[in-house]
Amino acid sequence: MFPSRPQARAGARALGWLSIAVGAAQLLAPRQVARATGMPHHTLAMRWVGVREIATGAALLNSERPGTWMWARVAGDVLDAALLTRALRTGGSTANRAALLAVGALAVADLALARRLSQPSPTAPVDYRDRSGFPLAPHEMRGIARRDFVTPADMRVPAALRPWARESVAPAPPRDTTG
Repeated sequence: MFPSRPQARAGARALGWLSIAVGAAQLLAPRQVARATGMPHHTLAMRWVGVREIATGAALLNSERPGTWMWARVAGDVLDAALLTRALRTGGSTANRAALLAVGALAVADLALARRLSQPSPTAPVDYRDRSGFPLAPHEMRGIARRDFVTPADMRVPAALRPWARESVAPAPPRDTTG
C-alpha cells in the first residue's frame, strides 16, 4: 500500500507513461511483441491490447481522478492474464510464462494504486481561523512591547537630523485679520 496520496498519484502517472509505451510497441510492432510473449499467432489481439493500453495511459495522465482509470488498468490486467493463460494452456512457452508473471506483478501494483486512489480524501484540514498566533488575548497584549522597549542604536535618528523641540521654535507672528 502506498503511504500517501501524492505518492499514489505519482505511481499512477508512471504507470500511465508505461501503458503508453507498451501500447505503442503493441500497436506498432504487434508481431514482435506477440512472439516475445509466446503468442506468435495473436497479432490482431496484440493490436487491440495496444489500443486499450494507450487509451488507459492517456486517461491516467489527463485525469483529475486517476482512481477510476487505475481500475480500468486492473481490468485490463485481468484480460491480459486470461489471454496469456489461454495461450499457456495451448502449449505455452517460457516467454509466455514470463509475460504472465510480468502481467501479474503489474496487476499487484495496479491493484494497490487503485485501492489507494479510491479511498476517500483525508479528513478536512484543521481550521485555524479562530487562532491569532499571540500567547494572550489581543486586549491583554496591547502596550506590552512598549514597557521595556529600547530603540536599537543603529535605528535611532542622529541628533543632527532630529526635529527641533517645540520650545526652541519661535512663535509665529500674529495674523492681521482686520484687513
